[in-house]
Amino acid sequence: MMRLATTLVLCLPLFAVSAEPTAPAKLAVGQSAPEFKIKDAAGKTIDLSELTAKGPVLVRLTCGCKGCDKELAYFQEIHEAYKGQGLISLYVFKEPDAKVAQYATEKKLDMLYAVDSKGESWSVFKTKAMPSNFLIAKGGKIASIATGCDPSGLLANVVSEKTGKLLGTETVDVKSKVAEKK
Repeated sequence: MMRLATTLVLCLPLFAVSAEPTAPAKLAVGQSAPEFKIKDAAGKTIDLSELTAKGPVLVRLTCGCKGCDKELAYFQEIHEAYKGQGLISLYVFKEPDAKVAQYATEKKLDMLYAVDSKGESWSVFKTKAMPSNFLIAKGGKIASIATGCDPSGLLANVVSEKTGKLLGTETVDVKSKVAEKK
């Protein structure tokens, strides 16, 4: 009888079950980007794996709040500065279609964008932060992740620096570029 009790005690840890569900691990630099497809305003499917086969992609999960709006000019500068070297920018807005269509026209967005008012993209990219920026190298590996809102342009400068390094080109100081235009 004593031997049976000892065996049970030793086996118990093998069968322990956590009562709390495990949260999915966050994405990290060096990992493969998630499978991601979304439709643009015209109904055309944007496939992240097709984009990363062509070159690096900057995915920006954002909204139309005042902070993200102030940051937009810096990220537009990143797009302008590096698109000639192959950077593709994809913005995913968590706003209604009509609002984003008007916003895109007003802000003269010259990059790919889509609407995800349900926020499913945030689940795919395993983040709750808004905005979240994922710089993905050609071939699909995550090169950089930058989250949070920074209307000062400092965060955008970090993303610009990492984009320049990834592309093997000179880094553009987007904060200064935006200041020059004001």
